[in-house]
Amino acid sequence: MTKKKIILALATSMSILALAACSNEPKNTEIATMKGGTITALDFYDTARTQQSSQQIVFDLILSNVFVKHYGDEITDKDVEKELKELFGDDLDAALKQSNLTRKEADKLIRDRMAYDKGLRSHVKLTDADLKAAWEAFHPEVEAQIISVLSEEDAAEMIKKAKEKDADFGKLAKENSLHSSKEDNGKVTFDSATDASVVPAEVKAAAFELKDGEISEAIPVASQYGTTYYVVKMVKNQDKGNDMSKFEKEVKEAATTAKLADQAFINKAIGEELIKANVKVKDEAFATLLTPFIDAANPPKASDSSEDKKEDTKDSAKDKEKTDETTDSTSK
Repeated sequence: MTKKKIILALATSMSILALAACSNEPKNTEIATMKGGTITALDFYDTARTQQSSQQIVFDLILSNVFVKHYGDEITDKDVEKELKELFGDDLDAALKQSNLTRKEADKLIRDRMAYDKGLRSHVKLTDADLKAAWEAFHPEVEAQIISVLSEEDAAEMIKKAKEKDADFGKLAKENSLHSSKEDNGKVTFDSATDASVVPAEVKAAAFELKDGEISEAIPVASQYGTTYYVVKMVKNQDKGNDMSKFEKEVKEAATTAKLADQAFINKAIGEELIKANVKVKDEAFATLLTPFIDAANPPKASDSSEDKKEDTKDSAKDKEKTDETTDSTSK
């Protein structure tokens, strides 16, 4: 997850904390007063509970409580510190300020998220088919240099200069690239499982086809912000060969990552955790909030379907007998 996404998630989580805090206030707490009336915390709750955003907030609160209870003890302070460091580096204070969070609140939110991730991972059971699919899509780590620019013309200019005699690709990257790797002369290492926020899928696919020292054509990557053009120089490519055992750890992680991105798997895992925690929704406004997840964890059994068909057949036979009896009686 990118820093921007994490910051947005942290900022959004503030609304969760705020609502949780409101639920601990006396029901007659006044939020605002005016001529002829007041707005209380209860008024706020009665209005907010039917909003879609509140549905998400309540769901997040339930999820947080369930996963932290089951997996929170497995997350240490060092784990949280390491995660924050990896996400923000020296920019943590700025990120907290931007999302209006204290360090204590950020620690809790990161711990909650890590407990959720650990909980989902505990449900992953890889099959031979999962590993085979991951292996087929797998490409081992490569070393490359990247330049990203905003126009196709600029990309063409970078390619032209990069192919000149004695060209310094690293210098071109440092002076022209928009990619975060520019400060390190465009140097990046990535494999097929590297997050698209670091190296886009289109760039990875093109890079894996390059030989050592080869420079790519312009690679367009579209996003909600427009199209960015990438140029890649392959420093050290490698072939995976035919022996999956050499990359067993990487392939298992790739297969696990694929599972964790599968919404059907996520829904089933969440449902099983909700059932294990015996979660009961008491407010009618949220009555169906957890239904998709509970249903995913309890799909109808084939045997149940067969029994239903048998019962339907029996009922049809009985109805036919009654119809025949009625017909005979009428004919007489």
